[in-house]
Amino acid sequence: MKTFFQEKKNHLLAVMGFIFLFAFFVPFEAPRIQSAVQESLLMLSEYTREHVLLCLIPAFFIAGAIMVFLNQQSVIKYLGPDAKKPVAYGTAAVSGTILAVCSCTVLPIFKGIYKKGAGIGPAVAFLYSGPAINVLAIVLTAKVLGLQLGIARAVGAVIFAVVIGLCMHLVFRKEDNARTTNAAMFQDSGEGGERTLGQMMFFMTSMIGILVFLNWAPSGGSVVFWDAIYTWRYGITGIFALMLVYSLVRWFSRSDLKDWVGAARDFSVQILPLLFGGVMIAGFLLGRPGHQALIPEEWIASLVGGNSLSSNLFASVAGALMYFATLTEVPIMQGLIGAGMGSGPSLALLLAGPSLSLPSILVIAGELGWRKTLVYVLLVVIMSTGVGMVYGYLF
Repeated sequence: MKTFFQEKKNHLLAVMGFIFLFAFFVPFEAPRIQSAVQESLLMLSEYTREHVLLCLIPAFFIAGAIMVFLNQQSVIKYLGPDAKKPVAYGTAAVSGTILAVCSCTVLPIFKGIYKKGAGIGPAVAFLYSGPAINVLAIVLTAKVLGLQLGIARAVGAVIFAVVIGLCMHLVFRKEDNARTTNAAMFQDSGEGGERTLGQMMFFMTSMIGILVFLNWAPSGGSVVFWDAIYTWRYGITGIFALMLVYSLVRWFSRSDLKDWVGAARDFSVQILPLLFGGVMIAGFLLGRPGHQALIPEEWIASLVGGNSLSSNLFASVAGALMYFATLTEVPIMQGLIGAGMGSGPSLALLLAGPSLSLPSILVIAGELGWRKTLVYVLLVVIMSTGVGMVYGYLF
């Protein structure tokens, strides 16, 4: 216990030292620095208004439900390290497609299934597929940026989810097997024993429906059916909310609800500080789309022309660090392509960007550790760079 508190004090001292050096050496009087600080705060403000209430809070409650109510043996059976690969990775990819969330919203649900016993391979496949295999984003990519790029993005994202998950499984298989066979790694819960499978499906579907339709985005006239759903999104969300209330009243006790809310609270305490910090850093460095921060957008545009290894690598790394809210990558890419971005780097950024961001990397590292996180990030960057170069060469 004494060692634990000493380590916490050392960490706190290191943080204070970093803040001191930052405050001492950064020339805040410089216009560029003032602009970057303003962008950092404005990006945090925009993020909290557009994503916390409608995206993250429903995701926290879904993650809490997975942690408290979902049967651990079922998770291990279908998503564990020894699960059948077509079932595990097919389930992970399909689940991500249904949710169609941004790189930050998927994090609480990823943590929930990982803590419940999912293998690192299927869990990471789900982590990648959620933001990357967004049906509307792919449709808009094809509509706005061209059919070839839209198809390449769709095919690449599906393949990436499976290949990256399998690579993580192979690299960390021994650690993962030890983790899932150690019962002490998982919290004890009621395991959903008082509810049938149908009741649990009804309960989970109601929450997923709220998350999906509450955040349904318009296509801008590109897809009529999609825009019709957008018009009625609040009514559809209300139906799922009634389903949720019905399930809670009929099948859950006060003790169940207390455990559920407590789990959702724990996820929020673990994730939100890292997310907010990451958003502020991303805003300080890159700013919001169309606004100047520390690194000017024209610098990025000038480095992603052509189809060289350096341009594709830079596009992949920049995409991995930038934060893209759902669907915003399409107009951003439109602007960069107009500024001279090559076709290969365009695909590289589309494959790396939506699935990763600096805020999400910080949260993933908090759950998996920096070694596993860096391997995941490197896989995304290397594969995006390679596929971008091939695509740029062919098209």
